[in-house]
Amino acid sequence: MESEYVTTPFGRRPMSLGMLLKQRRGEAIEAGTRRNKWKLFRSVCEARAGLGVSDRALTVLDALLTFFPDDELSGEKGLVVFPSNMQLCLRARGMAAATLRRHLAGLVEAGLISRKDSPNGKRYIRRNREGGVDEAYGFSLAPLLARATEIETIAARIAADRQILRAMKERLTICRRDIAKLVSAAIAEAIPGDWERVSSMFHALLQRIPRAATLESLQPILEELETIRLAVVKTLESQEKTQITSTNESRIERHIQNSNPESTSESEPGLETGQEAERDREPRTGSREPGIAGKDGEGSRAIARANAGGSKSFSLATVLRACPDIVDYGPDGAIASWRDLMTAAAVVRSMLAVGSSAYEEATSVMGSENAAIIMACILQRGGHINSAGGYLRDLTRRAERNEFALGPMLMALLRSKNRFEVLLEEPGKEVNVGKEPGVPARQNGGR
Repeated sequence: MESEYVTTPFGRRPMSLGMLLKQRRGEAIEAGTRRNKWKLFRSVCEARAGLGVSDRALTVLDALLTFFPDDELSGEKGLVVFPSNMQLCLRARGMAAATLRRHLAGLVEAGLISRKDSPNGKRYIRRNREGGVDEAYGFSLAPLLARATEIETIAARIAADRQILRAMKERLTICRRDIAKLVSAAIAEAIPGDWERVSSMFHALLQRIPRAATLESLQPILEELETIRLAVVKTLESQEKTQITSTNESRIERHIQNSNPESTSESEPGLETGQEAERDREPRTGSREPGIAGKDGEGSRAIARANAGGSKSFSLATVLRACPDIVDYGPDGAIASWRDLMTAAAVVRSMLAVGSSAYEEATSVMGSENAAIIMACILQRGGHINSAGGYLRDLTRRAERNEFALGPMLMALLRSKNRFEVLLEEPGKEVNVGKEPGVPARQNGGR
């Protein structure tokens, strides 16, 4: 640590060890680090809650970035801007001077900018004889660039948590609707059961739902509601079986004929694709699930999500074995849960320039876990895919038509990985590494 690179505050503002550490942290920019300032600012806005800054402070940061002449922030360039308070207030939408100073102090405290005070406390620039910048005093954007990777990771995690929370709220809403309507139907048809107790438990759970819902607060409530729904459905199914056994033979035949269609295409006309082999593999059920019995769009998406393969169909270890490259983009370079995988998928999506609308559509059709698995597969096969966004949209359309499953994709990656490992274990064997015919074989082992 060299003392000439330490800047102490001007005037009565005291110096502290924390300020010194933040200055040193802001100077630790890795070589070659470059970011578009507006894309980085958007990541800061996304990660605002994790960084501990207010929306008004972000307005001031936006105004500061407008004084930097280039769109790209780089460690090789001077990152000090030196606007006057008057000009800064104008670009901050007419903010009052006292409010401006308070939010500038908040940005410094959050570690997004740092002060570089001149001997007299003014902000100015000194140029050399060639016209270049010799010395600049003002606000340094170096801490913002130094923390770019951290900010982008926080933004990706917050976006993934928001997506998971939205999916959980949807499941909670469907579960509430199912329980309310099933209990009402049971009471209206005088089906035996302690429906008053079930209704009181149901309303007690609804009272526990907080206004500002979080993942931690909604998860136990959702599990209890799903348990109640399962118990109600089982009670109604047992009553239906009792009624079936008490009817005469002709009514039994008519009931079976109406409730057991020969193929799923009769209950879901939108799924008549002509794939007889695919229909033969689908199990036939006596009644449709409550979540699928609604509109045709909701039913087809639910079936597409089931056929694509839920997160329980493949273990996380299997996915990571087939797609090991995704691990580098997880929090702290590791993936230990499905939530970490979805966070890494959000980072990969931004890196591969996949549109947010395409990824949200894939999540809506196939589920958050399946969409994250597909992004991991796309990253693993990145050298063979020209447009990751177009490829993801094509898979989403195929999943909506019930023509796509995750299993074959993962198995293909596993087989190719195993085949490559076997070839590496057999030195001297000639292998054709190229994809196109005519690529000459080369010896496996030794250069």
